Amino acid sequence: MVTPGKNFTFFYVTSIILSLVTAGCAPVISKQVREQVRPDITFGEVLGNPERYKGQMIIVSGIVIETENTKEGTLLKVLQRPAGFRGKPRNVDETGGRFLALDSRYLDATVFTQGRAVTIAGEIQGKRVLPLGEIEYIYPLISVKEMYLWPIEKSYPYRHYHYNYWWWRNRYPYY
Repeated sequence: MVTPGKNFTFFYVTSIILSLVTAGCAPVISKQVREQVRPDITFGEVLGNPERYKGQMIIVSGIVIETENTKEGTLLKVLQRPAGFRGKPRNVDETGGRFLALDSRYLDATVFTQGRAVTIAGEIQGKRVLPLGEIEYIYPLISVKEMYLWPIEKSYPYRHYHYNYWWWRNRYPYY
């Protein structure tokens, strides 16, 4: 038989666990900004014709290529990557291209370094043509409204251990 106290405790613990799990799944871009984004606009379409989508809001994920502080603010060159869980750029060998993200704030280039993952929500301002190697590349220019810099993930090398082989051998000598 279950007493009312145990039911309350079960409900309380379950609700705490559920709230922690859903809090971990929350998107990194605010709801107010996400409501302004048209989900039918893809990054590929914007890359093909940035001027057509001028004034539209977009959310794009990618990897920082270069950070430059200018009079306008901080200009990030970003390699677009498909978004995964919570909008984080997936670690895959595919991209839709490159784009520029202009943030009016000063962002430290030692923090926003090459290789850092970002998710950016902003308004498409048009295009900028800049040299990329020996070609002229058309970058869509996005004015940053919100940006999330993803934490650096630490990777640990895999090590193979013999799971206490000597302990088992000495404990069970006749095994």
